[in-house]
Amino acid sequence: MTDTLLDRYIALSDRAVHDESAIEEMLTLFAPDATVRLGPEPVRGHEAIAAFYRAHLAAFADSRHYWNTTVLDDGTLRAEWAAVARTKDGGLMTVAGVEHARTDDGLITDLRNEFTRLPG
Repeated sequence: MTDTLLDRYIALSDRAVHDESAIEEMLTLFAPDATVRLGPEPVRGHEAIAAFYRAHLAAFADSRHYWNTTVLDDGTLRAEWAAVARTKDGGLMTVAGVEHARTDDGLITDLRNEFTRLPG
């Protein structure tokens, strides 16, 4: 397993379901003007990124991701991932995708996801 910014980000996303401080820790991985493209609309900057994750994670009671990260020739981090989650209402959900993170000066500047399995 690798230990890249993207690996730390994905691990923190599971912890953030239960621990608000994990969102704050996650923000330290992002440049102040970073863009996150995971939802229907991109969000930019720490405040918007934090609000996005708080709203997104509020639906979950638990979450567990599994992933493999590679560093592409241009330095982009690529993680193929799958996750299972329990929703607050007790339902189960699976989802999968591929995330790409561009970095600069040791921080994520752009994060985008492509779903390969939609939540269901």
